[in-house]
Amino acid sequence: MSGNYEDIKTRLRGSIAPVVTPFKKNHDVDYEKLSELIEFQLENGSHAISVTGTSGEPSSLTVEEREKVMETTIKTVNGRVPVAPGTGSTNHAETLRLTKSAQEMGADAALVIVPYYNKPNQEALFKHFKTVADSVDIPIIVYNIPGRTAQNLEVKTLARLNEACPNIVGVKESNKDFEHVNRVLLNCGRDFLLYSGIELLCYPMLAIGGAGSISATANVLPGKIARLHDAWFEGDVETAQSLHYELMPLNDVLFKDTNPAPVKAALGMMGKIEPELRLPMDVPSRALQDEIRETLKQYGVTAQYA
Repeated sequence: MSGNYEDIKTRLRGSIAPVVTPFKKNHDVDYEKLSELIEFQLENGSHAISVTGTSGEPSSLTVEEREKVMETTIKTVNGRVPVAPGTGSTNHAETLRLTKSAQEMGADAALVIVPYYNKPNQEALFKHFKTVADSVDIPIIVYNIPGRTAQNLEVKTLARLNEACPNIVGVKESNKDFEHVNRVLLNCGRDFLLYSGIELLCYPMLAIGGAGSISATANVLPGKIARLHDAWFEGDVETAQSLHYELMPLNDVLFKDTNPAPVKAALGMMGKIEPELRLPMDVPSRALQDEIRETLKQYGVTAQYA
C-alpha cells in the first residue's frame, strides 16, 4: 500500500471512544441503542468512534453482526468524526474479511487486535499483520493487549511492521509495561500514533508523545475524557492532570470485573442501555454494582437500579 495517510493521522487524535455493543433483553443486538450511544459520544466531544473492540464484545458476536455494527456506526457518525472499528479476530480469514468490509463501508481506519488464544510467535504476528495491511488501503492501528491475548507484540516486531507497511500508522497499547510503550515511539518514530488502552496511563502516554486514548471509561463520562485530551493539546497541563486524578476512582471501579461488564452496568444505571451481556460474560456481582452506583454519584450521575 502506498497511500498518503497524513490527513487521517492528524485527525485520529484525542479520545477515541470504544463504544459497547448494546443488547436487548433477549440478547439480540440493539442497533437503535447503538446509534443513541454514538450520538451521546458526539454530543460530549469524543474525537473519534471505535466499535467491536474489547468493549464491544466482538467474540460474542457473529461476523455478520460485527459487520452490521460497523455499518450502523459509520452511517450514524456520517463523517462527523473518524471511525476506527475493531476488525481483528483469532481467525486470520475473518480478520481479512472484516477489515476489507470496514474499508468498503467507509471506515477511516481499522483497529486490529493481536490474535487471541493462538499465541503466535513474533514472525507469525508479522506475517498476519502485514497480510491484513496489504489487503486494504485504509490505515491500520495494531492493538496490543497481552493480558487478553496471552502474547505481547514486541517493539521490534511493531517497528518491522511500521517499516514494511505504510498504512500501519499506530498502535493501541493496553500494556502496563510503561518501558515498552516508551520504546514504541523510540523505535517507530515520534509521528507513530500511540494510544493508551490502560485507563491510568491515558495521561502519562500523552506526556511522552502519545496521540490519545481508547478508554472504556469514555462510555460513561465521555465529556471528561475528551476534555482531558483537549486540555493537554491546548497546553493546559494543570487541567489535564486534574482530570487524570479526578477520573481515577471511576477507572478503578470499572475494572474490578472483566470489561465491559462494569461499563454496561454503569450505562444501565444511567438509563442508556439494558446492561445485558452474552454468555460466557455475565453481569457484575450485586456488591460491585452497588459500588459502581455509589461511584457514579461522586461524579453527579444519577444512578438507578438496572
